Amino acid sequence: MNSNIESLYKIANKPVRKIIGLMSGTSFDGLDIALCEFCGSGLETKAKLINFVSKAYLPAFKEDLKSVFAKRTVDLEKLTLLNAFIGNYYAELILESLKEWDISPADIDLIASHGQTIYHAPKQQRKADLYSNATLQIGDGDHLAMRSGIITISDFRQKHVAAGCEGAPLSVYGDYLLFSNPNENRIMLNIGGISNFTFLPSAYSTEFFSSDVGPGNTLMDQFVQRYYPGKYFDQDASIASSGKVNHQLLDALFDHDFFRSAYLKTTGPELFSLSYLNDTIQKSDLQGLSNEDIMATLAAFTAKAIVKAVNFCVEGKGAYEIYISGGGMHNPQLTGIIEEMLGKKLKFTSDLGIEPDAKEAVLFALLANEAVSGGKTDFGKHPGVPSISMGKISFPN
Repeated sequence: MNSNIESLYKIANKPVRKIIGLMSGTSFDGLDIALCEFCGSGLETKAKLINFVSKAYLPAFKEDLKSVFAKRTVDLEKLTLLNAFIGNYYAELILESLKEWDISPADIDLIASHGQTIYHAPKQQRKADLYSNATLQIGDGDHLAMRSGIITISDFRQKHVAAGCEGAPLSVYGDYLLFSNPNENRIMLNIGGISNFTFLPSAYSTEFFSSDVGPGNTLMDQFVQRYYPGKYFDQDASIASSGKVNHQLLDALFDHDFFRSAYLKTTGPELFSLSYLNDTIQKSDLQGLSNEDIMATLAAFTAKAIVKAVNFCVEGKGAYEIYISGGGMHNPQLTGIIEEMLGKKLKFTSDLGIEPDAKEAVLFALLANEAVSGGKTDFGKHPGVPSISMGKISFPN
């Protein structure tokens, strides 16, 4: 037996596996690194977050990512170079974190890397061509494994696409396995660049529901990055909170086929871009709005899209609780509108034992755990949630 396969076999049969989950979102603020311990698999999974850190990216690297992100035409040489560079860079950040935590790389069983999303291209947003769904994340797993010395599982979204789906949202798998509860209907709301949620009916029902619902932080982040040099997001909603919602613009932003199409659906910054905003402003003859009013309106846009989706999902289902995660939870303007519209206080995944800033990284660590030790859970006949194992394995030698 190849020694790498033998090592993987031993890891799969360990009673406790130490897995590092990585997540880098569309705001390019940094790399989330979550060191987790996993026991069991499937609905028997027990996860414990041991350490978590978010390593900030240098401004020059952020600019390089922005130059190839969500654009139909990019510098192909730069994209190719970044694919290798990111794998090595992630490894360096992991090794740096392990040293800070006084943990040896030899004690880590697996790395689970989401990579950096560059382009998301679901078929429903490209109705004119013959191609199917596609998505692209860069940050090569072989480079990450070789530089770190740790077996790496990466590129999770491609199997989802290969199974006939759109490559997102993948959080539904972890939400169902970690957060289902026999006594409570739950909505696991993640507000990253794009907003998505999973509805988990009580009693471990397979009648769960998951979908992207529209923009999260992406439009607000893009606007800040364009008009406020040196800033990457609206810290504490300082810009949005000083403006007023323009309801004519708000209504116009919802005038798109995406909001008329049925759930399940996915989307990305390729649709909800500054071009989308600028086109809407021009069509509505609303030139001259202040930056503050535009930001206030964008926050309301994200909040209203979330609330509409939640209300659709929970209609007739009885009482429920919402647990929030993702960068949007730090935006008091956004969360305040959601709470006001729903008449409900938002809770945090920390109430369920997982730090909300770490949640997405933890969920990819869980997918790696399933790839080596699980893969037996039947997720039922849900569009967009095939019962598959995801991730490609890269060995360190």
